[in-house]
Formats: sequence, structure tokens, C-alpha cells
Amino acid sequence: MGKQTISLSVEKKVYEEYSKTCKEQGMIISKQVENFMKEKLGGNNAKK
Repeated sequence: MGKQTISLSVEKKVYEEYSKTCKEQGMIISKQVENFMKEKLGGNNAKK
């Protein structure tokens, strides 16, 4: 499946804190956003 580049605007402090948390836990921010989107879609999309 192909990838799509997107641009998001979030509060700077929120981004900085989440970025730090992701680094500490070995997570990738873009994958976290993708997982959030899949969860919100529900159904079969959440399992792909």
C-alpha cells in the first residue's frame, strides 16, 4: 500500500511533549497518527 505525505498543525508545546514521549518509548509520530486514524475509522480499516 502506498504512503501519503500530509501536513498537520498542532500546538507547539503538545508536539514537543509528544515527540519527546515517542522518542523515549521508541515510537514514530507518523505511525501513531496513522494508528489513531485507523482506530477512528473502525471496522476492517483498523486491522490493516
